[in-house]
Amino acid sequence: MGGIPVSGARLGRVLALAAATSLALAACAGGGGSSSSGGDVTSVKIGFMGDLTGENSAIVIPPRNGAKLAVDEYNAKNPKVKIELVQYDSQGKPDQATSLITKAVGTDKIVGLIGPAFSGESKAIGGVLEENKIPSVSPSATNPGLAKNGWTFWHRVVANDDDQGPNIAEFLIKAKSPKKAFVISDDQEYSVGLADAVSKTFTAKGVTVETDKFSKDASDYSSTVTKVKSANPDVIVYGGYYAQASRLLKQLRDGGVTTTFTSGDGSLDAQLISGAGAAAAEGAVLACPCNIPSGDVTGALKTFYDNYKKSAGADPAIYATEGYDAATAFIKAVEAGKTTSTDINDYLKTISFEGVSKPIKFKSNGEPENNAIFVYQVKGGVLKLLGPAAEAKLEG
Repeated sequence: MGGIPVSGARLGRVLALAAATSLALAACAGGGGSSSSGGDVTSVKIGFMGDLTGENSAIVIPPRNGAKLAVDEYNAKNPKVKIELVQYDSQGKPDQATSLITKAVGTDKIVGLIGPAFSGESKAIGGVLEENKIPSVSPSATNPGLAKNGWTFWHRVVANDDDQGPNIAEFLIKAKSPKKAFVISDDQEYSVGLADAVSKTFTAKGVTVETDKFSKDASDYSSTVTKVKSANPDVIVYGGYYAQASRLLKQLRDGGVTTTFTSGDGSLDAQLISGAGAAAAEGAVLACPCNIPSGDVTGALKTFYDNYKKSAGADPAIYATEGYDAATAFIKAVEAGKTTSTDINDYLKTISFEGVSKPIKFKSNGEPENNAIFVYQVKGGVLKLLGPAAEAKLEG
C-alpha cells in the first residue's frame, strides 16, 4: 500500500524536518538501543508504525494485531531477552511519521521498526532510519520506488506495485478480454503508482487506456463518472484505498455504470462493501500481495487463524499474516542473540524461514524473494479469495 503523498512545499517541510531529525538522532541512537540490567540485555524495543486511527486504519490494524500476536507468543516462552512492541499511530501521514520517528529512535531507542505501513510515510522516514541504522520491515508498503533508494536497513514482506499492477491488468485481460480500460487514481503516492503500473501493462498488451485523477479529499466524483460513462470501457481499475474506492464505486453505480470495477490491496476491506453498499460492490475485483486465511485452512495457517481470532477477537484480515511474519523476522534475530540494531539488520539479510503468509527471504535491496499476487471478488456481500492471479477465475 501507499500513503498520503508528499509534494511541493509540503515535501520541502517534511524533508527538512527529516534531515534535522537525522542529524539530531544520529548522535544519540548509536545504531539502536536496548534495555539492560547489570550489563546484560534483558529486553529490546521494536516499534510498529502505521495508521491506527485514521480513515484507512482498517488496513493497518490487522498487521498490527498480527505483529502483536507474534511478540506475545514469543514473550510467553519467557525468553532471556523479551521484546516490547511500541506502537506509533502515524494515521498514514508522512509528516506525522517524521515527528514520531524522533521519539521512536531518540527517546524510546527502538532497535527495529515494523512498518511504516504506507508508502508515503515509508518514503518520508526511510532516510532517518537509514542514517540512524534502524532496520525496518514493512508488512504492507508497496510503492516500487522504496527499493530504489539504496537503503540497506529497509525491507518489506510484500510484492510491490510493479508486480501488483501488471498482475491486475493481465488478470483482467485473461478474464474479460477488454479492448478499452479506464484507469483512475487519486493524488496519493500509492494510488498514482499502482494506476500507472496498470496503465502501462494495458497499453503494452494493446488495450486502449483512458485515465482520470481526483483529489483524495474530494467527495463528489461526478466529473470522473461522466468521463467513464462517455468512454464506455470494458473494465475500470482504481488505484487507491477503500475510503475513496467505496465512494467512487457507489457514485459509478448510481450513475448507471455497471462495468467491472477493480482495485488493489488498499481497497481490500469489508468497508469497501459497507461504504459502497452491497449491491454496488457485488462483483468488484480486488488484488493483493496478501493471502488472507479463512476458517477452512489447515496446518500452520490454521494455527495462526485460531490464535489470531482468539487474540484479536476478529477473523484475520488484510496483511494480518504479513504483520505476523514481519515481527517473526525480528523475533528470530533476537532469538539468535542479536540485540543491537546493526546486528539485527545483518541477521535480516541472511534470514530464510517459512512464514505464515509465504516463505520469507529478502533480496539485497530489501525486496521479498516471493512476490505472489492474489485475487479476491465480492460475492454475496463478502470478500472471497479466488486464488493466485495466474490461476484465478472470475465468478458470475
